[in-house]
Amino acid sequence: MIALSSIINIAVRSLIANAMRSFLAILGIIIGVGAVVTMIAIGQGASEKISAQISSIGSNLILILPGATTQGGIKMGMGTQQTLTMADAEAISKECSHICQVAPVISGTAQVVFGNQNWSTAVLGVTPEMAAVREWEIVLGRFLTEQDVRNGTKVAVIGQTVAEKLFGNLEPIGKLIRIKKIPFEVVGVLGKKGQSLTGQDQDDIIYVPITTAQRTLYGNVLPGRVRLIYAKAQSLESIPQATEEIKSLLRQRHRIAQGQEDDFTVMDLTQMLKTAEESTKTMSILLGAIASVSLVVGGIGIMNIMLVSVTERTREIGIRMAVGAKPKDIRMQFLIESVFLTMVGGIFGLFLGIAGSLIVSHLMQWPIIISPFSAFIAFSFSAFVGIFFGFYPAYKASMLNPIDALRYE
Repeated sequence: MIALSSIINIAVRSLIANAMRSFLAILGIIIGVGAVVTMIAIGQGASEKISAQISSIGSNLILILPGATTQGGIKMGMGTQQTLTMADAEAISKECSHICQVAPVISGTAQVVFGNQNWSTAVLGVTPEMAAVREWEIVLGRFLTEQDVRNGTKVAVIGQTVAEKLFGNLEPIGKLIRIKKIPFEVVGVLGKKGQSLTGQDQDDIIYVPITTAQRTLYGNVLPGRVRLIYAKAQSLESIPQATEEIKSLLRQRHRIAQGQEDDFTVMDLTQMLKTAEESTKTMSILLGAIASVSLVVGGIGIMNIMLVSVTERTREIGIRMAVGAKPKDIRMQFLIESVFLTMVGGIFGLFLGIAGSLIVSHLMQWPIIISPFSAFIAFSFSAFVGIFFGFYPAYKASMLNPIDALRYE
């Protein structure tokens, strides 16, 4: 039997001698591996982005919106009617056993001024529980307190975007900003949250005590009304029970008769985002599977090229057998050629996939994750394709009759 090193040497020299044919053979593998790496990178990037958004909104979060009422046969959309009150929030906090934190919100937008800088942003009136419900981190100063809410003090906690737009490199704590021309003292700066699932900048925000917002910013148009209520369930598993408790309590408080529609909407944000995350993972697997088809097509191309090669080199095979090469040596040589082709194609495909992922990320501003695992899977699959589709040509070459091969023209 010929030494394996000699067989590898013969196989590599044969491929180099027919460089153009070898390149055409691996072209399908290059495209296939590149497509698999790119699709997996995009899918994992999307999944990671949604995971980050889930953690940014807070865990076990339930959103209660007003509206969805029917007046005179006309159904009103969510948020068009302010049917929720501070008393509703207090009742949810006291009577719903699966809820641990509740944060009512009054919201609006306002022009904010500091020195010669001004910025238009969302100003939300909240209670101290908001920090715990949304899991906000305070990076400077403090959050709002019960005393702030009780006394209606004019203090504000600002997001990172507001701090950057108004203060630049200055220290915001203790500075006075004017919200609708009313002076507020900045007492805290929130940690960075990034974009929401809808693309909204969660750091472009100002929190003030809810009583201050009611009395000074948004007037007394609807006293006691709130724009929405955030509720935090005790655990992920208790969200369904907490949701039912809230619905039952609000229907009772709003005197909604049996058969009538709710004048509020309860949304499980965590579950919604987790569903989106699962959908993204499924889509990622689907895209990877579709891209894998191109690898199979590339493998078929290699098999065709190898079959042509066996036919062209029939006399060479005959000569090698005549000087002592065994059928398994011939089989091993062609199999090594096939695997070598797919592995070289896999390496070039890997670089193509990384380049394609970076281009997609740059052009579409889409996050990508190129993991070593996905590269390993794509590369291993290409090697498997080489063995699978290279076996038949190698077997056919090894079964040639030496005398017939020498006579082949």
